[in-house]
Amino acid sequence: MRKLVIVVCLSLILFSCNDREVQLPKANKTIVANVIDNSTVYLFFATEGKDTLVDVNRKNTIASTNWLFAIDKRLPLRLVIPEVVKLQIKKNSSEHKNENAENYFSYMNNVKKSLAFLPFTKVVYQMHKPKFGVLVSFDKNNVITVDGNIVSNDNLEKHLNSLPSDKPNKFQFCFDKNLSFGDYLVDKVMIHDLKFPLPTLNQTNEEYIY
Repeated sequence: MRKLVIVVCLSLILFSCNDREVQLPKANKTIVANVIDNSTVYLFFATEGKDTLVDVNRKNTIASTNWLFAIDKRLPLRLVIPEVVKLQIKKNSSEHKNENAENYFSYMNNVKKSLAFLPFTKVVYQMHKPKFGVLVSFDKNNVITVDGNIVSNDNLEKHLNSLPSDKPNKFQFCFDKNLSFGDYLVDKVMIHDLKFPLPTLNQTNEEYIY
């Protein structure tokens, strides 16, 4: 079997596949360091004329294993998320599925120069704007707004926790469909670290891409 070289900065990570290149996203923190019993799904960046395309390779995936999604950081969410949803459905509908198997996004920790993983098994993607809640939105340039007001990354947690309400606020995380997967992954790592007074009430498993 030939080797796929996934290149990020000076780090080379080898996976079994055809000779193709995936530029993994980079973040400065590791959420999960190791995943055993896994198989990899590749989403390659491709072009046709002026159009950007996604090329999916899941030939070697096994439904009973943890799936590692190696997704090129240059791909926009409008191409990535529909493919991710299709693959989630295929895995969940397989007669060989393992209820304990998880799905992870692969990325590089650019501080430790090591491979890292972000679980997303329970995420439910919606391709429309939410009908209620506090909208925490990331535009195509990765500018954050909360109900239309620009908020910095560093101030996001404090801002959300200071919003007045007579009942727990429901924060709905929304991402522009043209946001790059690389920026999305960085946002996801940041959101993972946010602390809320009532996390089970303040957050849902849904994410909105539109």
